[in-house]
Amino acid sequence: MSTVQSVRSNLARHGLVMVITGNGKGKTTSAFGQALRAVGHGYKVCIIQFMKGRKYGEILAIEKYIPDITVIQSGLDSFVMKDNPAPVDIDLARKGFKKAQEAVKSKKYDLVILDELNVAVNFNLISEEEVIDLIRQKPPEVYLLLTGRYASDKIEEAADMVSDITEVKHHYNSGIKGQAGIEY
Repeated sequence: MSTVQSVRSNLARHGLVMVITGNGKGKTTSAFGQALRAVGHGYKVCIIQFMKGRKYGEILAIEKYIPDITVIQSGLDSFVMKDNPAPVDIDLARKGFKKAQEAVKSKKYDLVILDELNVAVNFNLISEEEVIDLIRQKPPEVYLLLTGRYASDKIEEAADMVSDITEVKHHYNSGIKGQAGIEY
C-alpha cells in the first residue's frame, strides 16, 4: 500500500456537502482548487459541469496532466435562456444530473463536484427536490461540492459548509474583457 493510500485509509472521513455560491468570480476556480487538493491526498474526483460546453483552461490542464480527475460537461458553449431554455439545454442538464447520481452512488469517486448545479436548479432545468434527495442519499464517505450562483435556501440548509463569494469589484465593469487564463 502506498503512503498516500495508507494515510488516506487511516483518516476518519465524513463526506461533507459543500456549497460555493454568490455573485462573485471564483466559484468554479475554487472548486477546481478543491479537486487538486483532493487528488493530492490520493482521492478520485469527478467533476460534472452543467450548462458549460467549452474546454476552459482548467479542463485542458486536467486532460493533459491529471488522470485522477474525470470531467463531464453537460451543456453547450452558449448561454441558456432562464425563462425559455431550449429543449436541448433541459435534456443536457437532465443527462448530466443522471450522471451525477451515478457518480455519487458508484463510490468510485471520493469527491464529486457539480459545477453550476445551483444555476441549473434556479433555471428549472433540475428540480431542487432531486438535488436534496441526492444529498440525503449520498454515501457517507463521499464528498459533494455544488457550485453556482443562486443556491437555494433548502440546498444551503442541507449543506455542511456554504461559502458565498461576493463581488466587490470586477474589471468587466470598467470595460476590460475576459482574459485567457483568468476567466477561462
